[in-house]
Amino acid sequence: MGKFYESKRWRKKRGHILRRDSYQCQESKRYGKYAEATTVHHIYPLEEYPDLALMDWNLISMSAAQHDRMHDRKTDKITAAGLYWQRKRRREFEAWEKLRCINSNGREK
Repeated sequence: MGKFYESKRWRKKRGHILRRDSYQCQESKRYGKYAEATTVHHIYPLEEYPDLALMDWNLISMSAAQHDRMHDRKTDKITAAGLYWQRKRRREFEAWEKLRCINSNGREK
């Protein structure tokens, strides 16, 4: 995945997401606090969902400290904080899944 994060497409998308979120950490903002966002987090992980790598709805600006709270760095599993964002974007994820199923075999599964 290292090459992905070095790609021109990712750098352009990352800049877009940071600007969209006004360079504010969205996780800190949930709690009424301000922190500068320096990282863009994949709500549904890149490793599991590469097709969502550049989808705006799957990306959110965060501070490095808050981003570290999204993943258990030993197991690389999503934490409760990360699951909050997955629940929040569940509707978009389900719409994407449905469209993917339709596109993969021409009809709904």
